[in-house]
Amino acid sequence: MTGQSEDPAPKQRLDKWLWQARFYKTRTLAARTVSDGRVRVNGEKVGKPALPVVPGDTLTFTAGDRIRVVEIVALAMRRGPASEAQALYTDHSPKPVPRVGPRPTGRDRRRMDAARDDETHRQ
Repeated sequence: MTGQSEDPAPKQRLDKWLWQARFYKTRTLAARTVSDGRVRVNGEKVGKPALPVVPGDTLTFTAGDRIRVVEIVALAMRRGPASEAQALYTDHSPKPVPRVGPRPTGRDRRRMDAARDDETHRQ
């Protein structure tokens, strides 16, 4: 008898799961995102990358310019291909906002920046 109790529910570190599910390119980046408080688990803000997650937990975080809401379906043993990673979660994210009109040109962006700067200086 070793004195350790067997926990029937498998758990995994939050940063490791985010990396294995391919939301972040490196585990360090996933850990930094969690440490900065930009991840919520079941609606609660977390700051520890080592927080254990289990299937059924809901994660809310930003990835790129999108807000992601995912429910953990399974835990991974390794960081596999994208098809394997997509089987780890159910995506409940809101649809991205479609772009209105064509993409602005460099000239258009300079005009928008100038107009924005003028507004800032007036206030």
